[in-house]
Amino acid sequence: MGELKGIIKAVCLSEVKGTEKRPVPSVTLIANHGLSGDAHAGNWHRQVSLLSADKVDEFNARGGKAEIGAFGENILVSGIDFKSLPVGSILRAGEVVLKMSQIGKECHSHCQIFHRVGDCIMPREGVFATVEHGGELHAGMELTVEPPPVDAPLRAAVMTLSDKGFAGERVDTSGPRAAQLLSEAGYDVEELVLLPDAQKKIECELIRLADSRQVDLIITTGGTGFSLRDVTPEATLAVATRTAPGIAEAIRSESLKITPRAMLSRGASVLRNKTLIVNLPGSTKAVEEGLAVILPQLEHGLRILKGTAHDCARK
Repeated sequence: MGELKGIIKAVCLSEVKGTEKRPVPSVTLIANHGLSGDAHAGNWHRQVSLLSADKVDEFNARGGKAEIGAFGENILVSGIDFKSLPVGSILRAGEVVLKMSQIGKECHSHCQIFHRVGDCIMPREGVFATVEHGGELHAGMELTVEPPPVDAPLRAAVMTLSDKGFAGERVDTSGPRAAQLLSEAGYDVEELVLLPDAQKKIECELIRLADSRQVDLIITTGGTGFSLRDVTPEATLAVATRTAPGIAEAIRSESLKITPRAMLSRGASVLRNKTLIVNLPGSTKAVEEGLAVILPQLEHGLRILKGTAHDCARK
């Protein structure tokens, strides 16, 4: 992807979440925070929202009658189809540097524009970014897009599945330990997620992390045994676009050298588009043992999956 250019059509703010944003003459962006005075700013991955003005024009051509800011966008830009960009893309305008962190979002409670016209394009067309370098933005400024650096760290997420952990009945240590080991191995751990053993919820979260966040690797812990509530492998296989069984087989093979009960683990390993998903058991010890087996080999495979490395046969 070469450099793309667009023009900022409007910048918008809202002081209260759940309300439409209003266009303002200019905004101040604060590094690692978002827009000064905006309700959605904070220490998270959705500090700034962006939307293509061309998509808004198409929506209005169908009778949408959406005003600037109606979709909750902070920055409205003409000439760029944000949804087509990969997460990690760098956006520059003046001194401001943004890094795309998510494509689209779930709409748990419909916004005002949806209630008015029955549709909202933000969940499928909008993108979000973090502020890497702050500054001032106003309408009329040029915004350029650069592809993610080829040598950027691999991005991971960790999902822990535990009914008791989710209910607060016990403190789970397997997920945080997985995140720690991934960080020590050079991964950027984007999210730690804790969910109950509910298959549909697990599937939705795997899809969000793989499709919207576009992480390279998802490690799950828990839910791989014989209990009727252990449905992590089923959820993982349900969202797969391709299988990668050798990883789960290697974990079981090495674990059998430690305990014969390793044969009872049903953990799966699959691909969802360009994301690898690997199931690990729910104990901290099993997480340590499993990651020790696979981490030395994963980076090469993930770089091939991303298209930033080439496969090579052993000599």
